[in-house]
Amino acid sequence: MKLFFRGVILLAIAAFIGESLELVINIVLARELGEKGLGLYMSILPTIMLIAVLASMELPISVSKFVAEKDKRFHRSMLLHAVGLATVITVTFLVVAVITLPFIPVFDRYHPYVKLLVYILIPIISFSAVFRGYFMGSQQMGKIAFSNFLRRALQLILLVFIYQLFQFEQEIALLIALCTLIASEFVVFAFLATLFFIQLKSNKFGPSTHMDGATVRKSLLNVSLPMTGVRIFHSITFAVKPFLIKATLMNAGLTEITATEQFGKLAGVAFSIGFFPAFIAYSLLVVLIPTVAEAYAKNDYMKLQQLLVKVMQMTFAYGLPSVLIFYFFAEPLTGLFFKDSPAIVYLQLLVPYFLFYFFVIPLQAYLIGLGLAKDALYHAVWSTFISFLMMFYLGSMPSLQMHGIIIGMNTGIVLLTLMHYVTVCHKIQISLALRDLRVA
Repeated sequence: MKLFFRGVILLAIAAFIGESLELVINIVLARELGEKGLGLYMSILPTIMLIAVLASMELPISVSKFVAEKDKRFHRSMLLHAVGLATVITVTFLVVAVITLPFIPVFDRYHPYVKLLVYILIPIISFSAVFRGYFMGSQQMGKIAFSNFLRRALQLILLVFIYQLFQFEQEIALLIALCTLIASEFVVFAFLATLFFIQLKSNKFGPSTHMDGATVRKSLLNVSLPMTGVRIFHSITFAVKPFLIKATLMNAGLTEITATEQFGKLAGVAFSIGFFPAFIAYSLLVVLIPTVAEAYAKNDYMKLQQLLVKVMQMTFAYGLPSVLIFYFFAEPLTGLFFKDSPAIVYLQLLVPYFLFYFFVIPLQAYLIGLGLAKDALYHAVWSTFISFLMMFYLGSMPSLQMHGIIIGMNTGIVLLTLMHYVTVCHKIQISLALRDLRVA
C-alpha cells in the first residue's frame, strides 16, 4: 500500500506541474488564435486524439497489467514481442491513414500539412505505448511522471518562443500549434525509448525465460481490444461532440460563427479549468491498474476493498473543494482567457460534471484491473446515448441553448459513475456504502 501511495504522490506532483503548464498553453493559444481559432483548434484536437488512440491500441494498459502479473524472467521476451506488435500496428494504421485521411472532411478547413503531422504521430504513439506500459507495470512512476511533465513543458516553450518571434496568419498559427504538440510527443518518445532499451540490454530482468509470441499477443490483445473499444468509443464521441454541439446551437437559432465561438469557450476555457484537478484522478489510474490487477490475481479481496475505500475518500477530499472553487471563483478564473465571457456560467453549470468525472477515472481503472473492460464499454455506450439525446433535445431549445447541452452532459456523467461504482462494488464484494469489508 505504501508503494501505491508513493507512486500516486509522485505522479500527482508531476501532473500538477504538467496541468499548470497545460492551462498556460491554453491561455497562450486563446490569446494567439482568438475565439474562432481556438474553436477550430479544439474542434480538430479530438479527431487527432482518436487517431492516437487507434495507434496505441491501449498497449500501455495491457503491457502494464501483464508486467504486474508476471514474474520478471518473462518480461524481456514479452516486451520484445510487444515491440513487434507495435510495429505491425504502426504499419497497418499508417497505410489506413494514408488511404482514408484525404477523404475525411474535417481536415478540409485546415492547412494541408495537418494530415502529414498525423502520419508522423502514428509511429510515435504506437512505440511510446509499449515503453509507457513497461514503466507503469514495473512501478517506475518517476519516469512516467517526468515524461508527462516534459511533453507539456516543451510544447509551452516552443509555443511562446515561436509566437514571440514571428507573426502568423490564423491558418499558419493553428498549424504551428499542432506542430508543437507533435514535436513534444516525439521528444517524449525518444526519452522513453532510450530508457527502455538501456534497461532491456541490462541485467535488470535477471535470467530470461522465452515466451511464445502468439501467447503474448493473445494476452495483450485480450486486454487491449476491449479497452481500445472503450477508448475508441470515447474518442469518437469526443470527436463528434464539437459538431453535435455546434449543430445543436445552430438548430437553436445561432449562426455557425457564434456556435463555434461558444464551443471554443466551453472546451477551451470551461473544460481547461474544470479538468485541471483531474491530474490526481489520472495519477490514481496509472498506479491503480497494475495494483488492482496484481491483487485480483492473488485473490486479495481485502486489499481491493480497502484500496477502494481509500481511493473514494481521496477523490472526495480533493474533488469537492475543487468544484466549490470553480463555482465561487468562476469569473476570475475564466477571465484569464477572455473578459466578460459566457464561460463563467458554463463553468458553474458544469460543476456536477467535473466532480463525477473525478470519480469515474479511478473506477475505470478498477474495472480494467478486474478484467471488466467490456463492462466499462457497455456503461460508456449507454451513458453517452442518454447524454447525447438530452444534449440535442435540450440544447435545441432557444430558451436553453448551451445550458441545455450542459444539463445533458451532467446527466451522462452521473449515470456513468453510478454504473461503474455498482459494478466494482459487486465484483469485489463490498456494500455500496463501502462498509462490511470482508475476505471473499
